[in-house]
Amino acid sequence: MDYLLTEEQQMIKDLCHQIAEEKIKPVAAEYDENDEFPWDLVKVFAESDICGVYIPEQYGGLGGGVFEMAIAAEELSWGCGGISLAFAATGLGTYPILLFGNDEQKAKYLPDIAAGKKLAAFCITEAEAGSDAGGIKTTAKKDGDHYILNGTKQWITNGGEAEIYTVVAMTNKEKGPRGASAFIVEKGTPGLSFGKKEDKLGIRGSATREVVFTDCRVPKENLLGREGLGFIVAMKTFDYSRPGVAAQALGIAQRAMDEAVNYARERKQFGKPIASFQGVQFMLADMAIQIEASRALIYSAARMIDSGAKNVAKVSAICKTFASDTAMKVTIDAVQVLGGYGYMKEYPVEKLMRDAKITQIYEGTNQIQRSVIGSALIKESLSKK
Repeated sequence: MDYLLTEEQQMIKDLCHQIAEEKIKPVAAEYDENDEFPWDLVKVFAESDICGVYIPEQYGGLGGGVFEMAIAAEELSWGCGGISLAFAATGLGTYPILLFGNDEQKAKYLPDIAAGKKLAAFCITEAEAGSDAGGIKTTAKKDGDHYILNGTKQWITNGGEAEIYTVVAMTNKEKGPRGASAFIVEKGTPGLSFGKKEDKLGIRGSATREVVFTDCRVPKENLLGREGLGFIVAMKTFDYSRPGVAAQALGIAQRAMDEAVNYARERKQFGKPIASFQGVQFMLADMAIQIEASRALIYSAARMIDSGAKNVAKVSAICKTFASDTAMKVTIDAVQVLGGYGYMKEYPVEKLMRDAKITQIYEGTNQIQRSVIGSALIKESLSKK
C-alpha cells in the first residue's frame, strides 16, 4: 500500500532498511548467540544521523515525531528486533524529556541523544510493579537542593549501557500514584549501580538489567515537571512510545514473512515448490493480511499522535496489541512453513519467533492494553449520554 510518505520520510525508511540489510542482518545471529550489546551498530546509527529522527531540529534532530520513529524502528527491526532496541528504547527514555522537560533540560540532554553520543533508558518497572505501574516502591526524598533516590528498577532495556535514565519514584507514598515524580539521572551519579545482565529468550542483542539506587543524590533541577507528575509522565510517555513497540513487532513480522516466502519458492516437495500448494499459500496470504493491517494501524495511530490529538491512549494501545499479536502469529507460522529447518538456528525464523514474544509483554502486556482499550470505550460511551 502507498502511505503517501513525504520525501524525507521515505528517505528515513530507505536508509534504515539499507542499514538493516547491509549492517544488521549479517551480524544479528552473532549478537544473539553471544548476548552482546551492539555498540558497533550504535556507531552506524549515529553516523547515519538516524538517532534523532523524532527530536526537534533545534536540539540537533531531524524534527520528526512518532511517525518517523515508527518507520525507523520498523526497518531496523526487520534486521534484528534486539539490535533495534538501542535506538527504540532510547526513544522510550527520551520521550519524558521531550514531553515534560523544561528548556534547560532539553538543551542539556537532547543534543547528545540526537547525535547518538548517548543512549537513554526509562525506569519504571519493579519486582512488584509491572502491570501495576502505580505500585512502585522506589522513593525520592527531598534533601535541600537534591532528591535522594532509593530502590531497584527491574528489566530495564539499555540498562547499564545508557548514559541517561528517566526514573519514576515516589516522593509522597501517602498519595499513591499521585505521589510519584519523574527524574533524570545520569550514569556515573554516586549511588547509581546496575545488576547483572539478564539472560533472555529473545532480543538478546539488547541489554536488560536492574538499575539500583542506593542513597543516589539527584539535583532538584533534574525533576521533570513538578512533584506528583510522575505517573502522568509515565502514561503519556507510553502513549507516544507504544507505536514504536508496534513498529518493532511489524518489522519482525515482515522479515518472517519475507523469509517464509523465499523459502516456499525454493523448497520442493512432490516435485514442485511448496509455494504452489494452496495450504502454504493461504498461510502466506494470512501473514500478508495481518502485516498490512498492522502497518496501516500503526501509521494512522502515529500520525494521529503527531497531530496533537488528545486521548490517544486507546489508539496507541490498539496498534501495539494488534501488531504484537500479529508478530507472534506470523513468526510461528513462518517456522511452520520452513518445517524442520525453521526450528534450527541455521535459519533466522526461530530467532524472529523468540524476538517477537517480548512485544506482547513490555510497555504494558497485551492484557493490560485490552483493559486500557475497554476502559476507554466505556468512558466514551458514558460521555455520549
